[in-house]
Amino acid sequence: MKTLLLLCAVLFCACHETKEEYVEHLTKKWQGKEVKFPENPIFTRFINDTVDYQTSATRYKIVIYVDSMGCMSCKLQLPRWKEFMAQVDSVCNKHIPFLFFFQIENKKELSYNMERDKFTLPVCIDTEDRFNKLNNFPSEMMFQTFLLDKDNKVIVIGNPIHNLKERNLYLQKIAGITINKLSETFIATDQEEYDMGIVGKEETKAQQVILRNNGTEIFKLKGITTSCECTTTEQDWEEIAPGETATLTVYYKAEQPGDFYRTVTIYGNVPGESLTLSLVGKVE
Repeated sequence: MKTLLLLCAVLFCACHETKEEYVEHLTKKWQGKEVKFPENPIFTRFINDTVDYQTSATRYKIVIYVDSMGCMSCKLQLPRWKEFMAQVDSVCNKHIPFLFFFQIENKKELSYNMERDKFTLPVCIDTEDRFNKLNNFPSEMMFQTFLLDKDNKVIVIGNPIHNLKERNLYLQKIAGITINKLSETFIATDQEEYDMGIVGKEETKAQQVILRNNGTEIFKLKGITTSCECTTTEQDWEEIAPGETATLTVYYKAEQPGDFYRTVTIYGNVPGESLTLSLVGKVE
């Protein structure tokens, strides 16, 4: 009996990796792994117009796989991709191709988002999920984007739109940029989770977040990301002195009726380089 209990305890611990351990495991698994592409993929612009989108032999390419699970708007954030592509072009002497593969059912929604955001880059609509079947990509959205070398081997795994640490890593690898690390400080928020209550459909609701610098170094803001386009932020500061507070306003625009959970990640010189806030509520 004792042996059985001990075995169960060992299995329980083994099955409960921390987030850091899981990320490390995925990184090691995919580092240097070759990504295989389906034969004769068809690329289109705005879903309808087929285009000849050939990627010549380049030193790097960035590949984005988007599955059909979850909120499409949360996954896409096309304006941020346009910003990142422009940033990559600005620091690199040669063109870096971005290859988007969508395994989706609702083409109409994707087409609408692309036209609304003026996203003109050709994409591949992979309804049979051939790309994923060849590679067995991770199921988490945060690990479905890859920086590949000229041999299609993985250099970086991670989403540079949803994670600014990953964005910095992409830029470092592509352009050889070195980012100096600042001395760390400690930032606390007035709440861990913010309950926005009932939000009417199509209503935009604001939430004030108070940040306090409890450390001894100046907090320097590097950037803010949100889990969905429906969530935006606003602030009139870039630094917080030790012992001082600052206000961040978070706006949530209600979409589908039902419960919602959104996150806001603040990047800067804190342990782990970021802290994440969560917002919950219900759309009626």
